[in-house]
Amino acid sequence: MPRWLLALRSERITDAPEPEARQSTPADGAAPQSPTSAMSSFEVFYQQHERAIFGYLWRICGDEQTANDLTQEVFLRAWRAFEKLRGYERPEAWLFRVATNLALNERRHQRLVGPAAPLEGHERASGDHTTQLAERAALRAALESLPARQRAVLVLREVLAFSAAETAEILDTTVAAVKSGLQRARARLDAVEPEPTELLEPTDERARALLEGYIAAFERSDARLLELVLRADATLEATPFRDWASGRARCIRLLEGYVLGAPGDWRMVATTANGQPAAVVYHADADGALRGDGVVVLAATATGISRVTKFLDPALVTAFGCAEGCAGDDQAEQAT
Repeated sequence: MPRWLLALRSERITDAPEPEARQSTPADGAAPQSPTSAMSSFEVFYQQHERAIFGYLWRICGDEQTANDLTQEVFLRAWRAFEKLRGYERPEAWLFRVATNLALNERRHQRLVGPAAPLEGHERASGDHTTQLAERAALRAALESLPARQRAVLVLREVLAFSAAETAEILDTTVAAVKSGLQRARARLDAVEPEPTELLEPTDERARALLEGYIAAFERSDARLLELVLRADATLEATPFRDWASGRARCIRLLEGYVLGAPGDWRMVATTANGQPAAVVYHADADGALRGDGVVVLAATATGISRVTKFLDPALVTAFGCAEGCAGDDQAEQAT
């Protein structure tokens, strides 16, 4: 079983961050006043389903605040339709259908206005908890690489254990389309994950050399150094963005044209994450000060780096035990 599937199934919906505290019924004026018995029934209904709906939306949207907002909207609509819902044999299917439609609309809106904000750090990990944080971040990045509808199919089938027929009902599609979507999602996640036997331990001299070469390429703004460390089939992805690049030549063109900048724009501190070589990343702001930018994780193999995953989240810098800012060479000289 691939590692991404083990991680997905082990990180159940109940492992999602806590949703914001909110009223279990909509605000006054959202719907006509109902009898006390109906309000009590809705309270129970809300408590039964709110956590699962929030966790589902969190995985589809990749943004905790958006998931909170959409969860509120789902239950606002549920309250307005509650009399009808009480007669349904499986009202959760209705909830997930509404949640899916809201999430897909939100994703379409994000494509128009720009990428979603990165997930806030729900855990401030240190020591042994750092690996767990990295594993969850890696899983979120893998899910971000999928189209929203494929992601919905994957979560509904693999996490929530809905049948193909139930998933088709929720997504308003056919069973054949659900099976095809699940197959494509699995294939995509398999493609971005090297086999465990391929990966070098971060303590391996070859892995350390690849990490040092990658760091040097950024700190010197030298794309030629990337040619020495990336495999020909290397992939490059950055969460929370949905785009990714495949192939060494394409990855280098992307980095050289839009990312590397000038020498001194980047500073990296070697570390490990999820059992792989990694680096805490600092980037120069408009004033030239190096500020925490996130963490990059490398899949190091005997033939080079097969995958680069960048987690664009400044909160991860302190989670990995590093300072929020970093002195550049010029600043260090001035300080001495």
